[in-house]
Amino acid sequence: MTNQKNSPVKDQGPSLGRRTFLKVSAASAAFPYLIPASAMGNDGRPSPSNRIVMAGIGLGNQGSGDMSTFLGRDDVQYVAVCDVKKNVRDERQNQVNGKYNNSDCKAYNDFREVLARGDIDAVHCATPDHWHAIIVIEACRNGKDIYCQKPETKTLREGKLMVEAARRYSRVVSGGSQRVLEDYRGIVNACWGGEKGNVKSINVNVGPFPVECNKAGEPVPDGFDWDMWLGPAPWAPYHPHRCSGSYSIDGTSWRSFKDYSGGGMTDWGAHHFGGATFAIDVREMEPEEVIFHNDNGRKYATCRFPNGKLLHHNFPGRGNLNVEWGSEQSPAKPVPTYAGTGGIYGDFIDCVKTRKKPFRDIELAVHTATVCHLFLIAYELERSLKWDTVKQQFVNDDEANRLVDVARREPWVL
Repeated sequence: MTNQKNSPVKDQGPSLGRRTFLKVSAASAAFPYLIPASAMGNDGRPSPSNRIVMAGIGLGNQGSGDMSTFLGRDDVQYVAVCDVKKNVRDERQNQVNGKYNNSDCKAYNDFREVLARGDIDAVHCATPDHWHAIIVIEACRNGKDIYCQKPETKTLREGKLMVEAARRYSRVVSGGSQRVLEDYRGIVNACWGGEKGNVKSINVNVGPFPVECNKAGEPVPDGFDWDMWLGPAPWAPYHPHRCSGSYSIDGTSWRSFKDYSGGGMTDWGAHHFGGATFAIDVREMEPEEVIFHNDNGRKYATCRFPNGKLLHHNFPGRGNLNVEWGSEQSPAKPVPTYAGTGGIYGDFIDCVKTRKKPFRDIELAVHTATVCHLFLIAYELERSLKWDTVKQQFVNDDEANRLVDVARREPWVL
């Protein structure tokens, strides 16, 4: 006999009498439970068991757009938002609850609490660049697939660790540049079509370089976890330009500063170099050499790939994604494209379902980021460099190898 005092079942008040119970039972039989069509998938929307349960981390400018796209998909159930700014996470939480007409969406300040939830299948990340590697790796460790905005890495070393995590934990990890296919499809088709001849080189014009941030400190706004925003970056006083999500790279946004980004070279470079490496079909490899040029004060650089193809940066007299054609004819090849429907976002969701690699699989995205970082280091040192693609280090160059990674504030280490 159960000891009622120690029973885990809470007291529900006076029990129903037999006559009352029979009345309730009869009423239940006469009026069966009504299950909404949406719960069965009969309203045209997949049933809950067939939806991808998602959350978002870093929901400012770009993250807001990403969230709206995923939230608008019938095959996604959005359940959590995470941002270090209270006003941002409150606004996004209200947006999700308004979509579903409930109050189920949870809001978090710390991404680790999101990744610890067992009911979440996938997350998307649009934090500043210095957070990407840590969040992607932790998502993989916690069994989450992840869509990460470009540029995927802040340093060269991070790329290898991200790819290793994706493979070790069998996760779908997609980079976030939609422009690689959508903006540059014409150039890609021309190169892969072979009608103009073989491709010898392609040029990318992009910038500016990142700079140091020497902004004076100001009071931290209420509801903003400034220490968490900094995370692995060096401690610095709050200034609105230091953490602004503005797309301008003119010293008024985090994209401008070395501690958080690679400047225009990685921000827009992730798009342009991604399109260029796709067009000349070297996206599955990394350069083995970056050649620095200084022609009477005019500086530019060239990456040489193992197959001999060249990728220039700011080559004099050539436009952005300008292709140099050879005289040899090349056989046409089918151009890889997105899976599913809905562009690069739909590609990610489809691959979460099928477990296939997405169009911007993390390894391909990292290869693009590697090009950006190699150029940045060559310009910083103002000399040519050889890159060991297997060891992931510069060949016989201690000075360059010190720039492969950066120190991180504890506890945010890799």
